[in-house]
Amino acid sequence: MAQELVGKVAAVTGAASGIGLATVEAMIAAGARVVLVDRDEVALKTVCEKLGDAAIPLIIDLLNPESCASLLPGILEKVEQLDIFYANAGSYIGGDLIEADSAGIDRMLNLNVNAVMKNVHDVLPHMIERGTGDIVVTGSVAGHFPVPWEPVYAASKWAINCFVQTTRRQVNKHGIRVSAVSPGPVISALLADWPEENLKKAKESGSLIEPTEVADAVMFMLTRPRNVTIRDMIVLPSAFDM
Repeated sequence: MAQELVGKVAAVTGAASGIGLATVEAMIAAGARVVLVDRDEVALKTVCEKLGDAAIPLIIDLLNPESCASLLPGILEKVEQLDIFYANAGSYIGGDLIEADSAGIDRMLNLNVNAVMKNVHDVLPHMIERGTGDIVVTGSVAGHFPVPWEPVYAASKWAINCFVQTTRRQVNKHGIRVSAVSPGPVISALLADWPEENLKKAKESGSLIEPTEVADAVMFMLTRPRNVTIRDMIVLPSAFDM
């Protein structure tokens, strides 16, 4: 990819693996400096050493309220501005609702919904003051279709889809674009929590995509002219549909 993000500074949550890491690598290849936000200190250190000076680690536990609130101050201690914020971190619960653990439901909703809302709330004043910025959130095809084997997860992504589209309408007058990328099943750690039968079927049918393919979609959104907003991009394996 051409150096389309030269001079830009991005921050990515859930950056040490999966979609987050793939997107970080794409952003750096496009010339950006990237603050990698993750709670896994060891993984962050390893990744940043590999990626070089353009990769800047920031250890934050988004499920800890105090740590979560330190996101923007932590970023601005390391870089002078924030042009792109990618709220990617999330977790998964699948299966029948009656089998779900209540604490697990709280944890997933806090990460998939509350932390995203709080992070976006916190970075917006900085972007509004500068009169420009991009915010991207990892949604899911499950946020567009009532997936019967994952009612809690799908509900969290429906909520985030609404949040993205309503917030976008509030802040577009400030020169800020807000978008969601909504993947189908991605080969990542989240699939470890999929119902075994569904995962087996997906693997056998080729109904999975790589994190890099989601990163490509994010990069497409970020590199459009400023008068163009890709408000939501659904990225599916060709053998998978809903």
